[in-house]
Amino acid sequence: MTAAYLFLLLAIVSEVLGTLSLRAAATGRRAFYVAVAVGYVVAFLALIGALRAGLALGVAYGIWAAAGVALTAVASRYLFAEPLTRRMLAGIGLIVVGVLAIELGAVSA
Repeated sequence: MTAAYLFLLLAIVSEVLGTLSLRAAATGRRAFYVAVAVGYVVAFLALIGALRAGLALGVAYGIWAAAGVALTAVASRYLFAEPLTRRMLAGIGLIVVGVLAIELGAVSA
């Protein structure tokens, strides 16, 4: 795995953790706001690292956003008992297909 994709993986994980912490903070656990800020700052710094390492912006942002949405939806189901319906799973599938199309389009360009 290249450095660009390692930075991107860090950006995804930290953004998802920041977003999940935001949900926890919104339920009254105010200490989680620190985790929100740290998660988002690390996410953006890691995304900058992925871009500096040569990853195209469209590819990086597409993967980052799609993976963040999918992972957050799945994690929210287990951590916060939020719904994860078949329609939502189908939407996640469409996101994956869309990101693959962007990735493959960037490779063939």
